[in-house]
Amino acid sequence: MQIILQEDVEKLGNRGEIVDVAPGYARNFLLPRKLAMEATPGNLKQLERMRVGYAKKEATEKDAATKQAALLAGVTLTLSRKAGETDHLFGSVTTGDVAEALAAQGFEIDKRKIQLPDSIKLLGEYEVPIKLYREVVASVKLTVQREA
Repeated sequence: MQIILQEDVEKLGNRGEIVDVAPGYARNFLLPRKLAMEATPGNLKQLERMRVGYAKKEATEKDAATKQAALLAGVTLTLSRKAGETDHLFGSVTTGDVAEALAAQGFEIDKRKIQLPDSIKLLGEYEVPIKLYREVVASVKLTVQREA
């Protein structure tokens, strides 16, 4: 089934692209969430008019993401967690914890944009990548220390 993406969808495509997907994926996930619309002849004509708006919106979003990445470059987060004698945490530090720490410093970032390969289970210092836009990735320093 061919669809037109209305928003960027991870591992599928970017806004304004025409992609082939399984009918069930389109019907049950993409269409109800308004992430895509069917690629009918009328919608394809509408897509040409929408591309101008997409280009303007994309430019402003990328500019805002670049500015936010510059602000995030100097941010250092410190989290205190209970840990055992071998520096293993009782629990772990997840993307939600990083998002909360950023919110405490005034940065509203969705936890789905924070790209930890795995949850952090050891004390130490880490570089946490945050994907703000397609090509814009900021890096934040995170220090996990033992709770006193």
